[in-house]
Amino acid sequence: MTRSNRPPLGAIAFFAAAFALSAYFTFAAVQGDFGLFRRVEIQAEAEELQLDLGRLQSQAAEMENLTRRLSDDYLDLDLLDEQARSVLGLVRADEIVIR
Repeated sequence: MTRSNRPPLGAIAFFAAAFALSAYFTFAAVQGDFGLFRRVEIQAEAEELQLDLGRLQSQAAEMENLTRRLSDDYLDLDLLDEQARSVLGLVRADEIVIR
């Protein structure tokens, strides 16, 4: 009686399938839609959007300040003079315009 040292074909198929599945899930965990690389991209995008949000909030605050300064309740004469000069092209009588 001779015994074969060869493993059965079912065991080889089982380990091959297990290896293929583990390779697939490892790949999906790293590069899939919800993988590590996508998570890093999302975090970078979130930081960029936070910077945009801060910039837009400062612009909105500046516009609110200018709007308040030109309102009926509070009138900033310097800002009104600046706007009249830039929008309407007005100058005072004692000024000289050089083009």
